[in-house]
Amino acid sequence: MQVEEPILEVEGLSKAFDVSSPILRRLVRREPRAILKAVDQVDFQIPRGQTLSLVGESGCGKSTVARLVVGLYQPTAGSIRFDGHDMTAKRSRADMAKIRRRFQMIFQDPFASLNPRWRVHDIIAEPIRAHGLAKDEREVSARVALNLERVKLSARDGEKFPHEFSGGQRQRISIARALASEPEFLVCDEPTSALDVSVQAQILNLMKDLQRELGLSYLFISHDLAVVYHISDYLGVMYLGRLVEVGPARAIFKNPQHPYTRMLLDAIPDLEMTGKKRIPVGGEVPSPITPPPGCHFHPRCPFANDRCRTETPRPHHLDQRDVRCHAVEEGRLEAEVAAAKAPAVAI
Repeated sequence: MQVEEPILEVEGLSKAFDVSSPILRRLVRREPRAILKAVDQVDFQIPRGQTLSLVGESGCGKSTVARLVVGLYQPTAGSIRFDGHDMTAKRSRADMAKIRRRFQMIFQDPFASLNPRWRVHDIIAEPIRAHGLAKDEREVSARVALNLERVKLSARDGEKFPHEFSGGQRQRISIARALASEPEFLVCDEPTSALDVSVQAQILNLMKDLQRELGLSYLFISHDLAVVYHISDYLGVMYLGRLVEVGPARAIFKNPQHPYTRMLLDAIPDLEMTGKKRIPVGGEVPSPITPPPGCHFHPRCPFANDRCRTETPRPHHLDQRDVRCHAVEEGRLEAEVAAAKAPAVAI
């Protein structure tokens, strides 16, 4: 998937974790080392001022991608380029600080990510002081008040502690802290999953307003397709560490290509009661330590054949998107779907 003026470019990104038993136990039991491939050859780009969402079942590698992008994990292979800067290259701490100031992360649990012993003013002021964005404490206080007002809180809330706020308000504080360093790019790791549905809508509307006002770009991680539909410009679907379909969000929601994407969308409740036949996601996600050979999705895919069981699919460009699927590449999927829809002939 090629886009104009990308702020973030990820190419061949992989991350493996050694989850082996202690060496003495492995020697006694003659067990091999266990390597978990959390992210496997992921490629995507995010245009400036827009949102790419990554979706998939739990354990598919979405949050690992988020942590790789912000530098909490070091990649096993691949490259991450932010506004032309290679984030995986070795640089001085001062050079990296200048680049890292331009992107921040919003975590899933707003209470766990805020220091309970600090007042809100100090929480938001910390990145301002760390990056030297204010001349004195008076300017620090002014910037803290501005960021609180941006997230629809008052300057007086800065004197309170995190436990004095509701979950939605705490997430607003997390967003204010992220905005304090004047970033251009935010990585949002399921920022609404711990909130009530009504509060989710408020946070999503706030994030969209901030994006328009400040020109922010988002990498949005979620398992909730309803949330993703309202905030995404681009959509990436992950399965067992691999990106199986990526492209414009509206195009994928309207006409999904990969069988896994179709199953995810079919699992959404049909509130309009259109009568459309729906196929729920069947089977269990295989272990990422011993994934199936070939296409990881083939044990659960109704369109799988021998090629799917042995050969790893490569990205296939189709209708403004990239799809990793042999059935889509060969045209088998559309043929089988059309045959299933054809009326039966009476004999």
